[in-house]
Amino acid sequence: MNKKQYVIVSALAGIILLTVALFRYEERPLQKTYFHNEGKVFGTYYKVQYDGTADLQPAIDSAFKAFDRSLSMFNPESVISAVNNNRDTVTDARFEQMWAQAMEVSEWSEGAFDITVAPLVNLWGFGFKHREEVTEAKIDSVMPLIGWQKVRLENHHVIKEDPRMMLDASAVAKGQACDVIAEVLKAHGAENWLVDIGGEVVSRGNNSQGNAWRIGITKPVDDSTGVQNEIQEVIEVHDIAMATSGNYRNFYYEGKERRSHTIDPRSGKPVQHSLLSATVVAGNCMKADALATACMVLGEEKALPMIEKAGAACYLIIAQGDSLVVKTSKNWQY
Repeated sequence: MNKKQYVIVSALAGIILLTVALFRYEERPLQKTYFHNEGKVFGTYYKVQYDGTADLQPAIDSAFKAFDRSLSMFNPESVISAVNNNRDTVTDARFEQMWAQAMEVSEWSEGAFDITVAPLVNLWGFGFKHREEVTEAKIDSVMPLIGWQKVRLENHHVIKEDPRMMLDASAVAKGQACDVIAEVLKAHGAENWLVDIGGEVVSRGNNSQGNAWRIGITKPVDDSTGVQNEIQEVIEVHDIAMATSGNYRNFYYEGKERRSHTIDPRSGKPVQHSLLSATVVAGNCMKADALATACMVLGEEKALPMIEKAGAACYLIIAQGDSLVVKTSKNWQY
């Protein structure tokens, strides 16, 4: 081989080696790391941790905005606002997903959970209207507008028995939003995540240290400021959808009478019983959220059989004198 041939062969060999090296580099998967996004949404705070190759904040923001356009009662252009204001609107997939779950929990709870409760929530000052003086006459005037069996969904339209009826999805929406963000993470290749929106949680896999996720169940101490966060118990989990409902933060006093935000749609009044907090684990967070609210309306004795009927698990914190007592469903294993 002369010098010229040698140079040509060497150059070709170099090109081949470079091509192979580049091909192998392109085949090599990008190194995953853990990302942490947080902010404010739906009047509360969210935190999202997940593994991946890119920050998914834009996708998370987009999902929140789309969800807001469907189910926010504070967005005048949302689907649920259009329904409440009797504007002709076609319901979307998120609304219909919420509707199906709400109706199922209404049946399981025999009406203790009811998305037509909005007029009562407004009357008692926990909704999107200013609080008024509540009288028995006003409660009686609102009660004909309450009843999950007085509304139906037909051909993507909500049909009401009375046009003054309004829907309130707040007792299911945060849990549903957790499920939505988990879908976003999964679609972008995440395999491990923790989504927390105002205490409603969806987790999958492990944390950044390769261990189970640690989730705290808050001790139900009266705190309308939301500053105190004493933990009753910490559970370690991998895959879970969990929601907590309680009367220890959203309440006010009228004279000496304490009024909680949990309204019993059957009586028209805030609940008055010893159950302070209900934490529910279910197949998805939307279901867990609705069931936790239903527990708070029913009270401990009726909540436990409903949870078993729904195929879920619960952790109840009950006031007993000056002490707190915990009761769990038979299948609670955390």
